[in-house]
Amino acid sequence: MRAVVTRVSSASVEIDGELHGSIDKGFLVLLGVAPSDTEAQAVRLADKVCGLRVFEDENGKMNLNLASVGGELLVISQFTLFADCRSRRPGFTGAAKPDIAIPLYKLFIECCRKAGFRVSTGKFGADMKVASVNDGPVTILLDTETL
Repeated sequence: MRAVVTRVSSASVEIDGELHGSIDKGFLVLLGVAPSDTEAQAVRLADKVCGLRVFEDENGKMNLNLASVGGELLVISQFTLFADCRSRRPGFTGAAKPDIAIPLYKLFIECCRKAGFRVSTGKFGADMKVASVNDGPVTILLDTETL
C-alpha cells in the first residue's frame, strides 16, 4: 500500500458537484492499494499515519501527532499511486482491482476511526474534486514495502 500524507489546515472532496467530505486541521491521505497488499499492511499503514509526528510543538519542532492537535483525516482512494510511467502514457496494472482494493481501503479507514479519529472519505472509483490548504507544506510518502 502507498499513502501520500499531506498536513493540511483544511481539505474537502466534492463528488458530482456536491460536498462529500471535509476536514479542518489534519491529514489529507491519498491511498493506493497493490494486488499483493494484505490486511496486516493496511493496519500497519493506518497506525503509522495516525502516529506521524509532523505537527509543530511550542518550539516550532515537528514533534506532535494527529491526536495531540485534535486532527482529522480525509482519505481518498488513489489507484494512480501505482502508475507505471516507463512510457508517456501511464499504465495502471500495478494497482489492485476493486475486489482487493475496496476491502483494504475500508479497513484502513476503520483502523483510523478505531484509533479515535474523525475520518471523512471520498467514494471509491468516483470522479472526485479534492481541495486542500497544505500546511507547511508537509507531505510524506509512505509505502508498506519500506515500512
